[in-house]
Amino acid sequence: MEFKDYYTSLGVAKTASAEDIKKAYRRLAMKYHPDKNKDNNEAESKFKDINEAYEVLSDPEKRLKYDNLGSTYSRYRQTGGRDADFNWNDWFGKPTGGRPHGGRGRTVGDFFSSGGGLSDFFEKIFGADYARSTGGFTVNSDRTPLTKAEDIQASIDITLEEAFKGANKVISINNQKIDVRLRPGIADGQVLKISGKGNPGRNGELPGDLLIKVNIIPHKRVIRKGDDLYVDLTVDLYTAVLGGTTKISSFSGTTTLNIPPETQPGKEICVRHQGMPLYNSQSGVRGNLFVTIQVKIPHGLSDNEKALFEELKRVRKVVK
Repeated sequence: MEFKDYYTSLGVAKTASAEDIKKAYRRLAMKYHPDKNKDNNEAESKFKDINEAYEVLSDPEKRLKYDNLGSTYSRYRQTGGRDADFNWNDWFGKPTGGRPHGGRGRTVGDFFSSGGGLSDFFEKIFGADYARSTGGFTVNSDRTPLTKAEDIQASIDITLEEAFKGANKVISINNQKIDVRLRPGIADGQVLKISGKGNPGRNGELPGDLLIKVNIIPHKRVIRKGDDLYVDLTVDLYTAVLGGTTKISSFSGTTTLNIPPETQPGKEICVRHQGMPLYNSQSGVRGNLFVTIQVKIPHGLSDNEKALFEELKRVRKVVK
């Protein structure tokens, strides 16, 4: 049996999005539609190919199975294997034993109802429950769904700073190294799903998924609450009493912080938009940074300094 390259049929890359696949199908379907190509056998054959390709690549389950078959087949051919020796039986769909009942199922394609003609590759890989009809071919609505292998659960540890900036990690699953991209703002305990990277499927079933739980290691100085960050900052007594500016370091760099006069210990100052990035946000929106002021009391005072504090104490009593 011959392997059919559906991506080539539609003229798209293997990484093409669902929208790109739909656009390519619409363009080619209009070009090769039988109504525009009377008595043109080549156009008719091309129209059938693109309809079949779209039926597979527009369906997430069928596309996943097809991609896994394609990867396995490609590795096999790279080792010098012949088509005749490839074990197609492992990928054959399970027949449900008959044609559709009770009217038409879903027709192939969103835009045209004609076309028809299934390749042997399609019928073998995706099962005999796809029947030919005068308006193309239809999908049996009561067919047995594709089975799926078990998922694999894993975990990954990252720092709070990596959660802030985003990171790329590599984990090993089933003797395979998998790149994991962590977007900025990811939450502690969040689970990422990588489709098709779980336990391998057998006898034509879909592979399982890889589920990765993200664990964020607590930071020694910074506390995260949702998208906001909390940190303590110690200032000297004189800055707390008289006011002033100081520098504070955060994951995004150094920020100048204004300390109001007569700032009391424990006062919380909000620095807007200096917290965690909002996960999956395209606009760069961030939470806030809350700074709790701690006051450092001077020690090792000289006699002159003690006298000045005594004078200040006396003046304060007089004022009261």
